[in-house]
Amino acid sequence: MAHRGRKLTTAAVALGLALLGLNPPGAAAGSAAAPAPPVTVQPHLPDPPTGSSAVVNLGAGNGWKVQSSATATQSGSRISTPGFATTGWLSVANDGGGAPGTEINALLQNGSCPEVFYSANMKNCYGQMTAVGPETIARFKSPWWYRTDFASPPAGQSARLVLNGVVGAADVWVNGTRVADAATATGAYAEHVFDITALLRKGGNSLAIDLHPNDPTGMLSVDDVDWTQIPPDNNTGIQFPVQLETGGPLVDGNAHVVQNTAADLSSSALTVKTDITNTSAAAQTGTVTATVTPPGGGADITVSQNVTVAAHSTRRVALPTLTIAKPQIWWPYQLGGQPLYRLATSVAQGGAVLNSTGSSFGIRTVDSALVGPSAGAPGGVRQFTVNGTPLVIRGGGWDPDLFLHYDPADTARQIGLLKSLGVNTVRLEGHFMPADWFQQMDAAGILVNAGYQCCDFWENTSYTSAQQSLYQLTAQTLGRELRNHPSVFSFQWSDNAPTATQETLALNGFKAADFDVPFVSSAEYNTSPKLGTSGEKEGPYDWVPPSYWYDTSHYSTSDPTQTNAGGSWGFDSEQSSGDTIPTLDSINRFLSPAEQSALWRTPTYNQYHDNYEGTGHTGYAFGTNANLDAAITKRYGAPTSLTQYVEEAQLQNYESTRAQFEAFIDHSTNSTAPATGTIYWQLNKGWPTMLWALYNNDGDQAGAYFGAQQANRPLHALYALDTGTVAVDNLGSGTRSGVTVEAKVYDTAGRLLDDRDSPALSLTSQQVVTDVLKPSVPTAAGTVYFVELLLRQNGALLDRNVYWNSTTPDVVNWPKTLGQPQAVMSSYADLKALRSLPTATVSASARITDQPGPDNADRLLTVTVTNTSSTPTVGFFLRADLRRGTATGAELPGDNQVRSAIWGDNDVTLWPGESETLTASFSSADLRGATPVVSVLGSNTAGPDVVADSAAG
Repeated sequence: MAHRGRKLTTAAVALGLALLGLNPPGAAAGSAAAPAPPVTVQPHLPDPPTGSSAVVNLGAGNGWKVQSSATATQSGSRISTPGFATTGWLSVANDGGGAPGTEINALLQNGSCPEVFYSANMKNCYGQMTAVGPETIARFKSPWWYRTDFASPPAGQSARLVLNGVVGAADVWVNGTRVADAATATGAYAEHVFDITALLRKGGNSLAIDLHPNDPTGMLSVDDVDWTQIPPDNNTGIQFPVQLETGGPLVDGNAHVVQNTAADLSSSALTVKTDITNTSAAAQTGTVTATVTPPGGGADITVSQNVTVAAHSTRRVALPTLTIAKPQIWWPYQLGGQPLYRLATSVAQGGAVLNSTGSSFGIRTVDSALVGPSAGAPGGVRQFTVNGTPLVIRGGGWDPDLFLHYDPADTARQIGLLKSLGVNTVRLEGHFMPADWFQQMDAAGILVNAGYQCCDFWENTSYTSAQQSLYQLTAQTLGRELRNHPSVFSFQWSDNAPTATQETLALNGFKAADFDVPFVSSAEYNTSPKLGTSGEKEGPYDWVPPSYWYDTSHYSTSDPTQTNAGGSWGFDSEQSSGDTIPTLDSINRFLSPAEQSALWRTPTYNQYHDNYEGTGHTGYAFGTNANLDAAITKRYGAPTSLTQYVEEAQLQNYESTRAQFEAFIDHSTNSTAPATGTIYWQLNKGWPTMLWALYNNDGDQAGAYFGAQQANRPLHALYALDTGTVAVDNLGSGTRSGVTVEAKVYDTAGRLLDDRDSPALSLTSQQVVTDVLKPSVPTAAGTVYFVELLLRQNGALLDRNVYWNSTTPDVVNWPKTLGQPQAVMSSYADLKALRSLPTATVSASARITDQPGPDNADRLLTVTVTNTSSTPTVGFFLRADLRRGTATGAELPGDNQVRSAIWGDNDVTLWPGESETLTASFSSADLRGATPVVSVLGSNTAGPDVVADSAAG
């Protein structure tokens, strides 16, 4: 986010960097040796694989015991002693990423605060923080203990404790001895390794971690900026696995592949590197072997090398380079397949394998350049290419679970939503995810733009030497985690470009990890000494009209960062029209009756499920829906009920998100400051929300979702709001020939005013053809009209897109808007005539077939909606939902929506005689034994509820 400028404090940190083979800054270089409760974890679930036979996740199976030090007042030496009694402590299981999680996660696993996400229950249970910074709630100001027991390795083997970062800072105790203090064990994404061999006992062993409260303004840590309410525990806890590495005398780890792929993708030279650690007091010789297995079978490629490692040291081994001819190339999902190679390494002595590793990687190339210089972007704008193919980046910002609880099934569910949405990229701003998340993105073919966070200690410009060391250690740790994932295509700083020192530290850390992707100096139009011009900009963040996105003529002459400066030109790293209102089904799950009333009656009400920022709505204050609501009232008319408010919000969110993505696609061919990418702020949320989300945490797909989905279809016709012309784009793979577009213009009475067809087109992959045709639209003041685009290929209808416009336009006051996160309007479009549309008649039929799909979906729903009106009445904004019902077609009472359904289209508009077939994948278990019933509702119709028939798949 671009809008926080806080005075930051510092905290001293001391590190043992040699454990990772990393020198402190300035040192000489050495050898590279829903809603309740949101956390549902069953005990004793198997932990995810670690990738190394030498490493196990602690707490797997036996779990953890967690307690506040305000209650557990004994010393660390006592608490960490085997046999210490933990009666009354919280029992906590590792999550799907292998970690015990945050303090509130521990409370929730033990039944604290039922329905924590309903209304203000979280505040009522735990309190509320109202500013990013040190912990302010008494319950969480004291450190909390995390304790687990583990067995000793076989005699003669060494043991190293691996702490993969902590949120906060920690004193670490093993068997009564402190092995690290809070000055050492800190950093949310920094790996710390401690040799605990001498501390272990033949019987059981105990680990106790004393977690000190998180302070994102004084630590290289985690916070949610202004995205949500601040978790009352400030996210203090353990987000990634705590691990035990055992073995000897030689241990293999840190295996990875360095690629050198030909520009024409005809070959790829692979160098396998791995670290061999000698845990003994004498030099050791062993055989290091690496095997690469092609996707889908085929002959393994194996190389070996004998190595000698000095006593108590680590040696980086680079095995002979392997060259693969005609490699199988990894592509983003819309452009090709996602073949993943397997890498296995091992170290052996006397023919006996001591330990091994296993991982996957994809072969692909990524490049980035600055293109299309302009007055606003004199150094050019950022453009990315994958496998030599320039892409318009279209994605959203990722928000993890509010309590940092990881669930692989939830990731799979969201990937299904992302693919149906049609975006190609996810941005991680400072919230890095467990290994499983990246592996799923690799398999799904979704690009990941990773990077640092804004607005906290990450952007402090003055670090102590210890903090500089931590900054570099963090970069090396992140580099090791990200380097083999083909989905990770870039890494960037956030609002501020790094200082020269920070840049050097990070790049040195990335280089030590062999992490090599395009690095970008800032998410704003900034520059840094080594990386140079970023070529990116940020904003807006609050309501702007759809036409705003098509603007290319406005930029700031006073702010070189180009924050909140105009629409679809360049690469915008984060932007949206702000609040996104869920459907009534979703609203009923998390808003109380009083909050629902305020939603449409009181625009300045601070909705708890926006964020903590109060009742302001100008500048960077997002605690209310006031700007969205003002636009709804001015454009569509003041709502007279909650139902009407939600309906009008769906319309407004739909047209805004569609315009944002379509404008960037339409302007991607501009020679000056071409539109090269847009990241919707934000994609999702880790709790129920009305602020910045294309879909809600319950899977709710509202108007914002379907507007963006419409824009991101692989073959699509769009109506450019700036020129009144039609463009066609092919964002899929391969050439599409025989493509035509028919454009129809209707008035609100349903009369056809204009109908024209384009000539046949042929579009190569990623091609955008503008000015295909120009419909004739009304010009009389105050007229509302529709434009319908029908795209066909060889006569088959593939894409329908309907716009509702007014000859009374939205007029942005650009001098007052530039630099602001929301539009300052001179006047609003008048769309109130849509309230007076004649009532339409629609029919529907539905069928369910067996069909495996994403997120464990095992059924496919097909719904055909038809406008059967006997007059030329439009069926406007028709939405279908799958519900639990009865054999007679009645809906069951209460929350009956089948939430697992992922829709391929919805919120459609039809004229008499027109039909639209909608599909949705869903899990049959979500029916809970009820009859599947489909409801259809529109702005001007209450359609039928129909029973979905079953058919053999």
